Amino acid sequence: MLLIKKLTEAYGVSGDESGVRNLLREELTPYAEKIETDSLGNLYIKKGIGKKPRVMVAAHMDEIGLMVVGIESNGLLQVKTVGGVDERVLVSKPVVVGENHVPGVIGAKAIHLQKPHERKKPLEVEQLYIDIGVKNKEEAEKMVKIGDYAAFLATTHEIGDNCLIGKAMDNRVGCAILAELVKEDYDLELTAVFTVQEEIGLRGASVAAYNVHPDFALVLEGTTASDVAGVEDTGYVTKLGGGPAISIMDSSFIAPQKVINFLVETAKKLNLPFQLRRLTTAGTDAGAISQAHGGIPSAVISVPCRYLHSPTSIISLDDYENTLRLAKGVLMAIAEGGLSLEGFAEKIK
Repeated sequence: MLLIKKLTEAYGVSGDESGVRNLLREELTPYAEKIETDSLGNLYIKKGIGKKPRVMVAAHMDEIGLMVVGIESNGLLQVKTVGGVDERVLVSKPVVVGENHVPGVIGAKAIHLQKPHERKKPLEVEQLYIDIGVKNKEEAEKMVKIGDYAAFLATTHEIGDNCLIGKAMDNRVGCAILAELVKEDYDLELTAVFTVQEEIGLRGASVAAYNVHPDFALVLEGTTASDVAGVEDTGYVTKLGGGPAISIMDSSFIAPQKVINFLVETAKKLNLPFQLRRLTTAGTDAGAISQAHGGIPSAVISVPCRYLHSPTSIISLDDYENTLRLAKGVLMAIAEGGLSLEGFAEKIK
């Protein structure tokens, strides 16, 4: 709980992941045989160097957020979204801006000043601004600048039936699981990669896949839980408490059937609950990794998350723990020969 709390409360909008990267580097240096960062900002933790097979496990560090693109004469900050932000839920949310984490709030014209037709339409980002409590542009420029990132401000704590509420569950939950995996030893070469800029186009994963060139890649993610009001249960992509979600396909990637079978068989052997993720409208780092070099066999395991891509999300700690157990079981099975990766690309054709 402590690590995931630290990770979700850290700030790391796409392109500005250094705070999260530094936290993970400090946490995992004692467990690494080799640790490095590439020019894009991906963090690599290597163990079992020289062993076979080579396995890469990836989780992206970045979160959705905003960027300052202008400062008005009254000191209000004009912003644009970074990543797939749901603009409908932005107004009145607290944020921090820039390197000094200047506090502010996302504002808009007050409802009693809006015309009747304005009240019927969701506010778009062009109608919003960040208020940092200053009187004019000159005061604002002493505190922030154009190009500064703005991240949502939220604390992480337990609620309800063993659930966790906080920001950036996508994908600090995957980072937390990957960090725990690094603390174990496996009879294979493991490269844990905490990737950057996933939310704006799987960019970090593209670079990392070429750098590592693994025999097999596993991606750990937070994914949409659709067991909410207005969605029929037959349309659930995943649901909270249903266990780790094994991806069949998404907008960037189709998992090889033999890999899906391997993950399902591993979950059954470990007596773990699991579900199949059926959403196809969002991409994952597997989309970039699987297409690197001559193609890299890949898989995605996700933790269901309600209210994804919003300032606050909810996960089940049972799902978190079971996803960690499944990911660990997959690595153990590969190390023990449960999945032969020798010429694996040929076997899945």
